[in-house]
Amino acid sequence: MPDRLDNPSAEFLERKLATILSADVAEFSRLMGEDEEQTLRIFRGHKQVFESLVAMHRGRIFNTAGDAILAEFGSAVEAVRCATDIQAALRTRNDQLPPSRQVKFRIGINLGDVMVHGQDLLGDGVNVAARLQTAAEPGGICISGSVHDQISNKLSLSFRSLGEMNFKNIQRPVRTFSITDAENRAAPPPTHHGVRSKPAKWIAAGLLLLMLLVGGSYWAYTVNERNNADHAPAIAAKAPPNKTPPQPGRTTELQPVHRGDKPTSPGAAATSAVSAGRFDGTYSGPICYGETQKEPQRCYQAKGTISGSKIVSQWTMGREKKVNMFLDGHVAKSGDLSIEIEMRNQADGARTATIDLTGTLRGGLITASGSFLKGRPATLSWRKDSSTSR
Repeated sequence: MPDRLDNPSAEFLERKLATILSADVAEFSRLMGEDEEQTLRIFRGHKQVFESLVAMHRGRIFNTAGDAILAEFGSAVEAVRCATDIQAALRTRNDQLPPSRQVKFRIGINLGDVMVHGQDLLGDGVNVAARLQTAAEPGGICISGSVHDQISNKLSLSFRSLGEMNFKNIQRPVRTFSITDAENRAAPPPTHHGVRSKPAKWIAAGLLLLMLLVGGSYWAYTVNERNNADHAPAIAAKAPPNKTPPQPGRTTELQPVHRGDKPTSPGAAATSAVSAGRFDGTYSGPICYGETQKEPQRCYQAKGTISGSKIVSQWTMGREKKVNMFLDGHVAKSGDLSIEIEMRNQADGARTATIDLTGTLRGGLITASGSFLKGRPATLSWRKDSSTSR
């Protein structure tokens, strides 16, 4: 009671555990200095995608200032899913711009205790998220150890430990992890773990010694064979011919490798994995429609299935005027995609719109962009579900 008398606003202050997502634009000052109007136009479009995806993942944006955005989530898993979807969607948008004009967000995520003051959140839980964001690469995501502990067994992502990092005005070091890039390539292990470096050196030395021994043996063998050929040509001439006749279907040449029903040459072994179903599985994520004069930016969650070279999906949108969505597309061996989405009224089956998209499939992530026939832009960012990953 004395605290409330001394500080009347204390009765409105409460604490809670929340996952905080903090984001800002890398090199925003440089981008603004070079072209203010274009930078603001791109940033506003990115921000609309950002806000739509936060809402889709049941988050809440509680503060924005300049190029910074703060959001809260009740789940660490949803916060990280949202962050990866945001970076994938924005990467698709940035790919349409020159490298020097791309607007890339850095994102930091922390799970901690925060203070609620009206609609705002305050405290170390928020500050740590903001500091983690500074450790992220442009277009990247850094998370605290508390977030990593919650999601490590729940999301099929790759992480790289950055160790315990000291941040400005944060009293204790923070266990920090970065989420690897969209293609899920494993990042190289940190070099400061000296314990692992010695075994690696011994292994390299052993391999080098083995290569020298094999090379020396092969050299001695070839010299010996040459000497025999020079000194015994008559013996070779009198050697009896091979009496074993060639048999049908047998040859000493290297045969094509067969995987499934499709034969491939040895040099095409890398691409045979595609025909064997490397891309097969279920993919899900956001599909976003760009802003127009009459319509705001909108994002929806959807999923599709890839089998062989085909990607297909069907889902329903809308509450009152329901629309059936039919997705059909082709996946090339290289991972390039072409997709067409038809929108048809559920009542009469009449087609109302068509979306054409092109993109790529890399590391289990589909990123595609395109537009409606009338010009409204659209993007699709789907990730392969972990339950269908090979």
